[in-house]
Amino acid sequence: MAGDIVRARRPAVLLAGAGALAVTVTAATLALTGLSTTSVPGIEDAGPLTAWGLPVARVVSDITSVATIGALLLASVLLPSGRRLSPAHMRYVTVASVAAALWALASAALLVFTLSDLFAQPVSSVLDPAIVADFVITDGQGRSYAMMAGAGMVLATVGLGITTARWARAALVVALAGILPPVFTGHSAAAANHDAAVTSLGLHVVGVAVWVGGLVFLVVAVLRREAGVSVAARRFSVFAGGAFLAVAASGLVNAVVRLPSLGVLFTSAYGLMVMVKLLALIGLGGLGWWHRRRTLRALDGGTRRPFLRIAGCEVLIMAAATGLAVALSRTPAPDAGASEPTRAEELLGFPMPPPLGDFPWAPLFTQWHFDPLFAFGTAAAGILYLAGVRKLRARGDAWPVGRTIAWMAGLVATVFATMSGLAVYGKVMMSVHMGQHMFLAMTVPILLVLGAPATLALRALPSADKDGPAGPREVLLRLLHSRYVRVISHPVTASALFIGSAFAVYYTSLFETLMRSHLGHMVMLTHFLAVGLLFFWVIIGIDPGPRRPPHLGRLFVLILTMPFHSWFSISLMSSVEIIGEAWWTDLARTWGPSLLDDQYNGGAIAWATGDIPVLITTIILAAQWVRSDAREARRVDRQIDRGDHNDPLAAYNAYLASLHARDRAPRLAKVPRQPGPADSDHPTREES
Repeated sequence: MAGDIVRARRPAVLLAGAGALAVTVTAATLALTGLSTTSVPGIEDAGPLTAWGLPVARVVSDITSVATIGALLLASVLLPSGRRLSPAHMRYVTVASVAAALWALASAALLVFTLSDLFAQPVSSVLDPAIVADFVITDGQGRSYAMMAGAGMVLATVGLGITTARWARAALVVALAGILPPVFTGHSAAAANHDAAVTSLGLHVVGVAVWVGGLVFLVVAVLRREAGVSVAARRFSVFAGGAFLAVAASGLVNAVVRLPSLGVLFTSAYGLMVMVKLLALIGLGGLGWWHRRRTLRALDGGTRRPFLRIAGCEVLIMAAATGLAVALSRTPAPDAGASEPTRAEELLGFPMPPPLGDFPWAPLFTQWHFDPLFAFGTAAAGILYLAGVRKLRARGDAWPVGRTIAWMAGLVATVFATMSGLAVYGKVMMSVHMGQHMFLAMTVPILLVLGAPATLALRALPSADKDGPAGPREVLLRLLHSRYVRVISHPVTASALFIGSAFAVYYTSLFETLMRSHLGHMVMLTHFLAVGLLFFWVIIGIDPGPRRPPHLGRLFVLILTMPFHSWFSISLMSSVEIIGEAWWTDLARTWGPSLLDDQYNGGAIAWATGDIPVLITTIILAAQWVRSDAREARRVDRQIDRGDHNDPLAAYNAYLASLHARDRAPRLAKVPRQPGPADSDHPTREES
């Protein structure tokens, strides 16, 4: 009995110890660097309560948010389960709800302490509800902390009623989204290259939350001897590898953006903290490699001690790194003496590009701007695709080279659309923006859908055991044939999204709102790419999915959709109202055509660039149609050669023969029978 009590307390002791270590590292770092007591001469200080309460509230908020994500990740993804959660899974969902409630309270405290810090007033002076409400409405930081507190409150309220794996995964998505709002209002959002800094920091935060939270609760599951914990450890190994790469790459980009030179790594408190975090990351990577090579095998055999020993070290390092990250967020980045950014730089995240000049197409190939989201995304997509092709060929299976070329060409086209001059000038000129939109929505998707990534994944991924939990292949199959995919892949739905989204974005205030936010701009570009992929998958897609119309029906859908695209282009050319006028006016571009002329050029580009992809799609569809008929003919020929009783041609001939026999039967019945000589020897029924 005593042993059971000790084992039950181990997870709580582990979580409490990690949290205490994070708080201790934060306090020690702030004390050693003097940041907790630094005050600006001539400005009233907010007081010691805010000076120490703000970082402590941030640490508690980070720990509880990571705990929420880790518990939901374990319950909904890592531990094997059916559609309905078992009592063990429900226990972790309950833990996530409690952690979410603490997360909401810590976020609310963080909001109040931040308000006190910004106004340099004690907490008691800013607790007026009117002041807090005004801060939430008018300030980005206030909104971000309020959204984070709202996410925690929703999860704490709804989480106790979750009983299925699907809703647990939805709660996990909400938790991951809840940690992102502060990313867009911190130091990175104020950097000169704020779009790259914000994107990289967002990837960094999500990677850390999944990595740390998943590992902590995986250790808890091992301590509690949960069923299927070895499967959970193997699944987490995949997540941990991806999280490590995301954290390392995004951390490198964020440091490069914020540090003026490599020399400040060794001459400033900020640089020294970055170096310590780098060492911690390298150590965690080494421990993760050791897990993959040694401890997972031991865990499969039922031996827990090697795994717990290494994982305990990882948790402690992660807790210390979390505390260091909080102290780093309170530390201003070194200033290289750069001049104050212009209004255009604040809006764009980079200086105003030079005029297009006499050769307007040249800068589109020479002006490049790094975007971590699309850079890392396309790199990961390319590596995973090539790994799948390599796996198929290693076991002797063929994969068409044309599909690989189409996929890689589509990724290169995505990079060009999102990081070349199309992306740079697309935020400055409506005409170039429209070219970027058309390229992402009508050219890139054609190449990507011809790469058939889902088909490759279904052939390369291993099948799960018959009685075991569903694996990635089964999840992908379930998604491709789900009701949601069946609805959005209907030709009417896909066409409405493809055309209707353009009218919804450009003929409402949504365009200007999205352009003023880096997150909004990324969402807009991703949406254009997604609706293009959906539409062209319905028309010329190779990957399996819900039943699509025959080739003639697809051609009919394509012919009906394109006039609406032309209508949108013509309406853009004939419009006398400037779309997103306030955005273009704030940029104050001093070169190039006027706003109205540039908008007219944008409509002309949209009209002209729409015909070529449609022609290419028609040719591809015709070729697929011919090849489909040829395959069907060869299949029928093989059935005939085998003498297959299910031969459709033989069945059709038999059907015609039955009709012919049925037509002859009435005619034979009407012909009078001629009496023969033998009839006289046999009396009729009446005569007898």
